[in-house]
Order: sequence, then C-alpha cells, then structure tokens
Amino acid sequence: AILGRSDTQKCVHYNFSPSASSSSSSSSSSSASESRGNLSGVVTCSGDKDKRLHCFATWKNVSGAVQVVKQGCWLDDVNCYDRRECVERKDAPDVFFCCCEGSLCNSEFSYSPDSGPPQTPTTNKPVTSQPPVLTTLMYSLVPIMAVTAIVLFSFWMYRHHKLAYPPVLVPTQDPGPLPPSPILGQKPLQLLEIKARGRFGCVWKARLLSEYVAVKIFPIQDKQSWQNEYEIFNLNGMRHENLLQFIGAEKRGSNMDVELWLITAYHEKGSLTDYLKANVLSWSELCLIAQSMSRGLAYLHEDIPGHKDGHKPA
Repeated sequence: AILGRSDTQKCVHYNFSPSASSSSSSSSSSSASESRGNLSGVVTCSGDKDKRLHCFATWKNVSGAVQVVKQGCWLDDVNCYDRRECVERKDAPDVFFCCCEGSLCNSEFSYSPDSGPPQTPTTNKPVTSQPPVLTTLMYSLVPIMAVTAIVLFSFWMYRHHKLAYPPVLVPTQDPGPLPPSPILGQKPLQLLEIKARGRFGCVWKARLLSEYVAVKIFPIQDKQSWQNEYEIFNLNGMRHENLLQFIGAEKRGSNMDVELWLITAYHEKGSLTDYLKANVLSWSELCLIAQSMSRGLAYLHEDIPGHKDGHKPA
C-alpha cells in the first residue's frame, strides 16, 4: 500500500432531510452531534486502485447553530491529501466544506480560517517609538550646515567689500628715487597696448629698442606691492630659465601722477590662467608646462650658498 491511500476506506455518511430538520430545530441543543437525526451510519468507500479515497463533510451556520448538510466519501482530491483532520480553511463561506484522509476522519469537523489580521500582543507597559535615523540626522546636521553657511556668507561679503572698495592711500611725500635698473639705463621704452588688468595694476606690451617687453604699472597707492615684487626679483640667484626674467624698474610721472613700473620679459601667450581658459592642451603640452613649473618651483625653494650671484636663499 502507498502512504496516505488505500483501496477501501470507511467514512461517516449523512444526508440532510428537510423533514428531520424541522423536528431537530425544536431542540435546545445546537451541537453537531444532536443535529444528526438523519445519520445513516458508516459507509465503506471504494474506487480505482490509482485513485485516493477521502471523507468529507459539509455544513451551514444557521443562526449560530451548526446544520450538517452532507457527509460521505470523496474521490481523489489533491486538496485532501495527507489531511488527518476535517477542517474548513476558507474565510466565511456560505457552505462549509472539509475533506480528509483516514477511516471515519469526518466524524468530527471544525472551522479554522487561514486568513485574518494578525493579533498584536498587548502589554501594560507604554511602547516608546524609536525616532527614525533620517530625522535624527536632519536635526543634527541642519544647525551645523546653517552655521557654516552663515560663516561662509559673512566671509564672502567681507572679501567682496574689500575688493570693491580697496583702501586708497594718498602719499604725503614723494616715494623717493628708485634704485637704478640693471639693464634699462636711458634706453627708450614705448608702451604699445594693454594686455591685462589686475587688483594692483595693469600689464602693458611695450617695446624696448628692438625687442618686446612686459611692463607692469602700479599706481602710487600700491607702492608696497610694487616694492615687494621688486625685492623678490632682486634676490641673488633669481635668474633661471624657468623663472620670469626681470629686466628693471622705473618711476614715471611726478606728484600725484607718479607710476611705478616693473619691466620683465614678454611672453606672447600671456598668463597661464588666461591661456587655459581659451585653449585645450595636448598631452605633450601639459607635460611640458608641468615640467617647467616643477623646475621653477624646485629652484625657488632650493638654498644655494655658492651661487655665482651670491647666496641664493630658499
């Protein structure tokens, strides 16, 4: 024999009779056993050898009382396989039905629906809800971001105001004679066209005899900036192939119209910043620029005691 099936099986047999129901309805009991006035007894089920045999039961709920409709044999239903108890699983059907395997398994039947809202366990202790992680992060980060934004905005306003309204220093006396330029002497210098403007002055393309030079012109109010650049150019050992070549310095004009000039070598492509804004570099050009910048910076930061022009500081 195969597990869960046999050639014959016994089941409780019952067939509802309307005449019997009228007499049973007057009874005070509503149990299933008392409503079986038409119980015919036990029936032996039989069927094909390749079919499985089951028992079944159907009943109704009439005003809270169980009214059995029919019980008997049921033939080969996959929904009945390996069920030892007759239990209806559907939710609130009009007619309840269950089936099972095993002799007289339909003598007792019950209703136990699968679906239904899960029961929430109750407790006397109050449940404290945990705050979401996102809300906690928002409350923590928003004040920090607000303070940071205020600080940055204040700094930007300060810089903007400082650049828009630079301090104007009116000289009370002549800046004095400049040190003699090492190369210029009395050579004629002709300004040709302005190439760039900055905070401390402007840069001109000029002609010195037969060659082009760059002239950076400072107003007298920015004498200190001019003085700083002049002193850097005049340090010992500042002549190098990867550094801007300094030619000389001059003072032009008199009284309030005094201008301070710095003369350097002229480069046709202008500053690196302006060139990169208007051009796309090839890999070889990028490597050449990086190499020249690295060599120039390395030389500036190198201390050379025995330089031919004297001790070059770092």
